[in-house]
Amino acid sequence: MAARENLPVIQPFNPLDKRNLGESVADALLQSKIHPLPPEPFIGAGVYALYYTGPFSAYKELSKVNRDGQFECPIYVGKAVPAGARKGGLGLDAEHGQALQKRLKEHSDSVASASNLELCDFSCRFLVVDDIWIPLAESMLIERFKPVWNRVLDGFGNHDPGSGRYVGKMPHWDCLHPGRSWATKLQPCAFTEDQLFKRVQAYLNDFLQD
Repeated sequence: MAARENLPVIQPFNPLDKRNLGESVADALLQSKIHPLPPEPFIGAGVYALYYTGPFSAYKELSKVNRDGQFECPIYVGKAVPAGARKGGLGLDAEHGQALQKRLKEHSDSVASASNLELCDFSCRFLVVDDIWIPLAESMLIERFKPVWNRVLDGFGNHDPGSGRYVGKMPHWDCLHPGRSWATKLQPCAFTEDQLFKRVQAYLNDFLQD
């Protein structure tokens, strides 16, 4: 009896556990085809990952693991939900429209506006997903890859706040990658461009060389 008490307890695999469900969606995205940014128009909502392979020196280590068709680590992960979900509902059975493709087009416009980035250095993966799994899959991808534009350099996914709402500070992303016209109307960034450059570089060096 004593010998049995010393045996390790192995938890049974539950395929319906929310974490396992989220990881299965994330894995499906990572097995999907690589596309240029932005991709051709399509219908659907879901999750996506952006990859960088360019020469911007702060991203040197990131580019290295993504070149030559490797695409091992996204620079940014995000989601695009149906309009019903954005209004507070789950968006169940809502018409998806081109929610995912439009979000990727917005990101391509942001990159194209930046003075020190080139759109041709970006690629993307995307996966059309049933509405209820979209937020969970995004969370799993961010937890797994800890993308630098999600974790360190915030603001890439921001929109123009609109007239009369420029009281906030310029996002870190716009400070390091100036070019979006609306960002210049905001209050000065809390950090200098040089400080953000060093933070990004140190983060990627530590994360990707572990």
